[in-house]
Amino acid sequence: MDILWLGIIAGTITSFGFIPQLLKGYRTKRLIDVSYFMPLVLAIGMTLWLIYGIFRSDIAIILANVFAIGCNLSLIIMKKYYENLCSCHNI
Repeated sequence: MDILWLGIIAGTITSFGFIPQLLKGYRTKRLIDVSYFMPLVLAIGMTLWLIYGIFRSDIAIILANVFAIGCNLSLIIMKKYYENLCSCHNI
């Protein structure tokens, strides 16, 4: 197996770990149990990995981290949006 494929498979598996949380948040419209800190710290770390991957021209690192950064930012945006939505309905 080419080492590139190993990286792509690893990145795909770890990146898709975010999908269940995103789907649950979308379905329930509640992300109360998700902190802002966790996805923010992960997004910062993954951004550094992305920069590293760009400097190394490593497509596996680049793709995995672009996807994962998008997932983390989506979690943050969804959490904020649903908190605002919930507070509007509780008035």
